[in-house]
Amino acid sequence: MNILFLNSIGRSKFGGGEKWMVNAAIGLKKLGHNVVIGSKKDSKTLNYAASNGVDTAVFEIRSDFSPLNTLKIALYLRRHSIDVLICNLNKDVRVAGLAARLYGKTTVMARHGMLLCTNKWKHKITLTKLANGIITNSNSIKKAYADYGWFSDDFVKVLYNGITIPDDVHPYDFSGRFPGKKIIYSAGRISGKKGVIYLIEAAAILKQTRGDLLFAISGEGRLEADLKKQVADAGMEDSFIFMGFVTSIYPYLKGCDLFVLASLFEGMPNVVMEAMAMKKPVIATDVNGNRELMVEGQTGIIIPPKNPTALAKAIGSIIDNPGKLEQFGNAGYERVMREFAMAEMIKKLEGYLQEKITEKKRNAGDH
Repeated sequence: MNILFLNSIGRSKFGGGEKWMVNAAIGLKKLGHNVVIGSKKDSKTLNYAASNGVDTAVFEIRSDFSPLNTLKIALYLRRHSIDVLICNLNKDVRVAGLAARLYGKTTVMARHGMLLCTNKWKHKITLTKLANGIITNSNSIKKAYADYGWFSDDFVKVLYNGITIPDDVHPYDFSGRFPGKKIIYSAGRISGKKGVIYLIEAAAILKQTRGDLLFAISGEGRLEADLKKQVADAGMEDSFIFMGFVTSIYPYLKGCDLFVLASLFEGMPNVVMEAMAMKKPVIATDVNGNRELMVEGQTGIIIPPKNPTALAKAIGSIIDNPGKLEQFGNAGYERVMREFAMAEMIKKLEGYLQEKITEKKRNAGDH
């Protein structure tokens, strides 16, 4: 297959959806397919793809309607005989999906790692007229879309994210910088939906009775300055640190004691799988795919979102229990290895894409 992944996310943004695309591209390339990732010039997505040996192309999609970009993409699809186009954002489907309609031979898939489609007419038109299917990573998203009543049962396909565990990860030395501290680590884009404000509030609750906890978070985003001010106003600059963007979170995961995800919304969060892969216990909010990924009370603790008191209580219930931390971590590792191996995800993705290509050709032959 000739496959183009298209992702018009901002140049400086890089999260789970972008990581999924690059991992999928690497895996499909290893199976012998021709794969290209398209995104904005000098974006983190293209730089990360190129550093992992994936071919890249520059597409500057900035709005939902762009005739010049549509024409450019249509010519690219024709020139490279693209069999499958996998789009990340809704505007990618609108601009590139229309290009695929002009070319006529490319199967268009939308990839929704989060609930990107609301019950609005513009989303209905975009996905029913310009896409041949949706790939998502959680049954909760599939159910939400089924409730709209727009799609056939097989239009939305659930493919759980896969993970490749690095062979040799050296733990980040938190103890060197913060001797005597127990490390609660988080990672992700610094945005409102990641719930960092509630993590800071939970840290402040715990700080009232103990001073041996350090909260560390990797990532960057537009709310970083506001959240740093929240930390400073609470007098917690010595116990809540922002580590910025890191190319790999595995050393930090391996070096921490506990991983926390306070999100208000997720798809199937890669970062939780990565924490489990490093044998770390996880506390995560009860949103979307977290309950499909974790097993409550076995791999960690699931709490309500927007509830810093519950988060603080959950952290306090296990952070002083090394046996429980180890038990949760080992159970999470075993679950990831059993249910979320990258090779299995790539194999299922390959089969599904081939199935959709065949379906499109069959439907074209019926007309």
